[in-house]
Amino acid sequence: MKEEEIVELMEVLSESPLYSDDLAPVPKNKRTWTKWSLAALWVGMAVCIPTYLLASYMMKEGMGWLESLIIIGVANLIITIPMVLNGHAGVKYGVPFPVLGRSSFGTKGVHLASVTRGIVACGWFGIQTWIGGMAIYEIIYAFSDGATPMDLNWLMFTCFGVFWFMNMYFIWKGTDSIKWLEEYSAPILILMGVVLIGWGTYSAGGFGVVLDQSVQLQKATLEVIDNDENYQIHINAIKDKGGKVKATHYVLQTTSPNGDETVSEIEMPTNGNFSISKSSAENGVRSVQLVDKSGKVQQKSSWTTIDFSPPPPEPTNKLWQYVKWLTVMLGFWATMSLSISDITRFSPTQKAQKQGQFIGLPGTMMLYSFVAIFVTCASVLIFSDVLIATDAPWDPTALLGKFDSPWVVIIAQIFMIIATLSTNIAANVIAPSNAFSNLYPKKISFKMGGTITGILGILICPWWLMNDIAGILILVSGFLGPVLAIMLCDYFFIRRKRLKLAELYKPNGEYSYTSGFNMSAMISLLVGIGSALVWHLVPSLTYLSDLAWFTGFFISFIVYYVLMQKHIEPKTLTQH
Repeated sequence: MKEEEIVELMEVLSESPLYSDDLAPVPKNKRTWTKWSLAALWVGMAVCIPTYLLASYMMKEGMGWLESLIIIGVANLIITIPMVLNGHAGVKYGVPFPVLGRSSFGTKGVHLASVTRGIVACGWFGIQTWIGGMAIYEIIYAFSDGATPMDLNWLMFTCFGVFWFMNMYFIWKGTDSIKWLEEYSAPILILMGVVLIGWGTYSAGGFGVVLDQSVQLQKATLEVIDNDENYQIHINAIKDKGGKVKATHYVLQTTSPNGDETVSEIEMPTNGNFSISKSSAENGVRSVQLVDKSGKVQQKSSWTTIDFSPPPPEPTNKLWQYVKWLTVMLGFWATMSLSISDITRFSPTQKAQKQGQFIGLPGTMMLYSFVAIFVTCASVLIFSDVLIATDAPWDPTALLGKFDSPWVVIIAQIFMIIATLSTNIAANVIAPSNAFSNLYPKKISFKMGGTITGILGILICPWWLMNDIAGILILVSGFLGPVLAIMLCDYFFIRRKRLKLAELYKPNGEYSYTSGFNMSAMISLLVGIGSALVWHLVPSLTYLSDLAWFTGFFISFIVYYVLMQKHIEPKTLTQH
């Protein structure tokens, strides 16, 4: 297929309030991002703690390692398609996301989409910066004899500040420095993943042996069965390579009605089952802890609360669980699928941006999700203190905490800093910097927009926003799916990939619509968001919110196409 020609700006628009050097189309001679630059960018973005955590969460919900990996691969192949489609305009016209969005939302309406996307990125910027700061914090304490203090303290905030300034350096140096960071960090991050897989294979005694342990991590720690007169408790204790339960004893913790606490230690039954009378349950038997006394050092698991209440209804079928996690994974990159033209505008050809994205995104997400799964499974056999599934190091921080050597911790945390920095700059800085610059192009430069991003990243208090990543992603995808649908429908089906480049920079031009707002886009956006998130308001239908991205995307796409019928351009038209 013939490569589409790059369209360059032929008018002088420097006096327009919608024009600035940072938002101007990138000319051909400055298109320096090759397919390998884009692939490296995706390596840098995908290797991050949230990638690690999402794979772990899937296993916690009872999914096998292969199922999890397939869903991750399928989801990222799916999201790469709109990523490439939305990146097409970036290559052809050289414009960033806020400028491209003017054609569909209007010169003022685009602020709703771009600033919202920017604020989401600011939240992630703050979280990732906090994670990077904690890596520096761990390095400082690596040679400490005592445990690293994990309560909020002044040193944590100092480390957070240091890492914040590291991010700001690349923002202030501009996009060339960002390209340099991604290209040099990518091979280091790939090497890190390979080393972790090799370490797990060697330490646990075999590649297949490690993967066999995934079954142990898919089960709940305790299973409670009501037998009328008593409760039968089954402990899913972790077993070693020979199939023997690691724990030698279990401890019951009881709280009496007057508040007194007692513990009783009992030898671990071979089948993992024990019973508690209903009277004992009513009198305060509340939690279980496993203990291993077979080694020189006595190992203890974390406490597990016994839930005697009736079990919840049977979970939805496996297919629905797949769809839920597919939506979560789509939500993971929903923000980047909107603003990908911020990156592809630096690509010289459509071929380069397509190949770079397909090489970089799906493969890296699968590799590092597999690293997360593999290392967590390996920990079952490697670490003697993993007595129940909850004890497994489900995130990199917990994994590092299990090593005694300070040098291992330091080297690993350096890798963590590189991974977090490369993710943060590419995924959470470029888009909001352009979004804020687009608010007042003449007054807010890319660098100032990046500084605003950094300040908002502090103000959102990321140290309090570290929980329920999956839930946040589903909610975010419900909003961003409709925005992406409107942009793709407008560019491919309404404009037929033909934009009037100069008009994008004119406050009273073709894309100003009515007072700067395209009401068809506004209506489509509201309908799409409402259809995606309305299920949260109906308790019996909340499970349908798992389809937020799909629902919002398709409904907004259809509504926008219908409302914009009179604007559809003929198939044959002179290129502007």
